[in-house]
Parts: sequence; C-alpha cells; structure tokens
Amino acid sequence: MIKIFIVDDSAIVRTAITDLVQKEADIQLLGTAQDPIFAMDKFHKLGWPDVIILDIEMPRMDGLTFLKKIMATRPTPVIICSSVAQKGSKNAIEAMSLGAIEVLGKPEYQVKNFFEDVHNQFVYAIRAAARSKLKNIPMSKSSFLSNIEEKLNADSVLLSVNRTAFHANADRYVAIGSSTGGVQTLEVILTKLPANTLPIVIAQHMPAGFTDSFAKRLNTICQVSVKEAANGDKLQRGVVYIAPGDLHTMVKKIGSSYILEIKDGPKVSRHKPSVDVLFRSCSNEGAKNCTAFILTGMGDDGAKGMKELHDKGAATYAQDERSCIVYGMPKEAVLLGGVDKSVSPIQIIELIKKLN
Repeated sequence: MIKIFIVDDSAIVRTAITDLVQKEADIQLLGTAQDPIFAMDKFHKLGWPDVIILDIEMPRMDGLTFLKKIMATRPTPVIICSSVAQKGSKNAIEAMSLGAIEVLGKPEYQVKNFFEDVHNQFVYAIRAAARSKLKNIPMSKSSFLSNIEEKLNADSVLLSVNRTAFHANADRYVAIGSSTGGVQTLEVILTKLPANTLPIVIAQHMPAGFTDSFAKRLNTICQVSVKEAANGDKLQRGVVYIAPGDLHTMVKKIGSSYILEIKDGPKVSRHKPSVDVLFRSCSNEGAKNCTAFILTGMGDDGAKGMKELHDKGAATYAQDERSCIVYGMPKEAVLLGGVDKSVSPIQIIELIKKLN
C-alpha cells in the first residue's frame, strides 16, 4: 500500500486529489494539510508518508523551501502539483533539480476536470515515486561527488573564456537516455565535463516547454554548451543536445557528419521523446561510433534500443542500481543483455572524459 500525503492550501485541490486516489486499491491517503508547517506536525502524529503531493505557493512556508528541507533531512519522493509550475517555468525546473519526482502544472480554475483528465498520468507518477529510492543516495551534487577531488589545469581557465572553440564536427558521439531522477543525475554529470567533450545527445523524459528551460539552465552552469536540439543540428564537440519534449530525436549520418532529425510521431514505450527511438537511430548510423548510457528511470524505454546498439558494436553502459533513484530502465537493459557494464555517475563522468 502506497501512503500519500497532500500539502496544498486549496481545499478544492485537496478534495479533488482525495477523490482521485480513493479509486486506486494500492494507494492510501494518509492525510492532508494546508501548509508545510501543519504537514510536519501531522507527519509526527500519523507517520511519514511514502509520497508527498506538494503545492508551491502556500502560507508560512513555500513548497520549494519545504522540498529543500525534506531532501536535506529525510529524502522522500515528492510530486509537485502547482499552478506556478507550468511547463518550462523556473519553479518547475528548480523543483526537479531539487529532487521532485514529477512536476504537474495544475490550472487555477476547473481543478476537478483537470485531475479527471490527468488521472492515469497522476497515478502513474505516484507509483513511480513510491518505487524510487531517494533515501539511498546523497541528494546534493557536492555530497554526491564528495569522494572525488576535481583536478584542475590551465584548461579550466582558458576554456571558460570561449566554449565555442571546440565546436568542430565529430565522428564519435555519446547518447544518453534518462527518466525519473534524470534531471539531478544529468546535472551532476554534465557540470563535471570539460568544454572539449564529444557531442552528447540526451533523451530525458520531459514534456514540451520543460526541455528548453532545462537546457538553458544547464548551459549557465556547465563548461560544455547545452541547447535544446533542433532539426538539422550538426553534432559538434563541446555541445550537449537535449531532445525536445513531445517530439522524437534521431541521429542520422549525412556524408561525414552526424545530423539530428526531430520529428513527431506516436509515443514509443509510453514516451515522446523515446530513448528507444534515439538509441535505435544510433544503431542504424554507425553504432561503433556511439557510446551509450541509460540512466535512472521507471519502465523499460531504451532497453531494446540499447540491446541493438550493443549487438552492433557500440559501447553500452547502465547506471548502477545503488545510485539510481528508480532502477527500472537500466535494469531492463541489463536483463536484455544489452549492457557492457553497470557504472555510477562518477564513473560515467570519467568514461566520457576518456573518450576525448
């Protein structure tokens, strides 16, 4: 039984979510509160929930502040559900970076109709959150990498001046697929890569709007350039391409260059962008020039594509179970026999650096 707790200052929202979860046999409503202060008091009386449904704008303490406190003291799966967390908003990206499992932008009006429309998505998010293992991994980037001392050289000064110096065409590249927990893990990895890194194409499960904001945020904190992928982009060193939400991203080889093709289509393995679509395109276009990583996430998207890459000679790696927030996608890829080795995020950083 999954025990959830709702923290929202709107009685209408609390009632709508309560009505929704009461239809599910495996989900139990532990309680509700109108703000985080009341919530903490009830946690001590009723017990700690498995999943917290959290608003952002509330009296006495806002949701993001509460999220930070939770992740610092007792990491618990959190689903943000707020009218100020619309697609691509700064609040939404910050919440995911802080460790929120899912972010849903609810409307200010017709709330009941909204939750009826997103019933399946909401319940899926709750179940995914309940399966996550936030308590088993450090939640801050500093603690996550505390056992590695960054080794700096003159490049750390010179490369920061002009990141475009390495934007030359590349004959090798990296492909990464991720889902639940991927935002935090990708931030850990990408912020540690040098500016001359091989091109990286990433399919992170995100809706339209989120991916552009996510790319822009990463671009401000990474040595590599980070952008939302666009149709016709030529893969270049020093650039990370984030697959746009609600579209599929594929790698095509034209002449001596690798080009990105962005197109619409049905969801594959329940997702768009789909990791399977990205990986399968890589397997069809010179698999041996691709190094692929499948990171934390629920479900099996990417497992079949990674198996095809592996069978055609690509180097393939899965994030290890200990460091995954949800050990779903990597596990399925391992079970299919498509993974050369399971590795931690720290090892992924070193592997990508060595490719240079």
